[in-house]
Amino acid sequence: MSAADTRPERIRERLLATFSPEQCLVEDESALHAGHAGAASGGGHYRVRLVSNLFEGKNRVNRHRLVYDCLSDLMQQEIHALAIVALTPSEAKN
Repeated sequence: MSAADTRPERIRERLLATFSPEQCLVEDESALHAGHAGAASGGGHYRVRLVSNLFEGKNRVNRHRLVYDCLSDLMQQEIHALAIVALTPSEAKN
């Protein structure tokens, strides 16, 4: 298994440890971006969906900032692009 194969798993483990979410989905969309300039550096494209009580009372920008802070060291080389959906449990039910 290559390092790229374990990235989604490492991202998911980090998010689980930080946010204790009710839902944590990590999708690797890197194959959709093959040939993209950022893909040449080895960084992947990922989409995450998190449902956590920790987002309660926080706006979208602050929620995204929390996710970026959680993954900051991976953002340097392993993650080129990250699409984030960060919801509270009540928002996820609607």
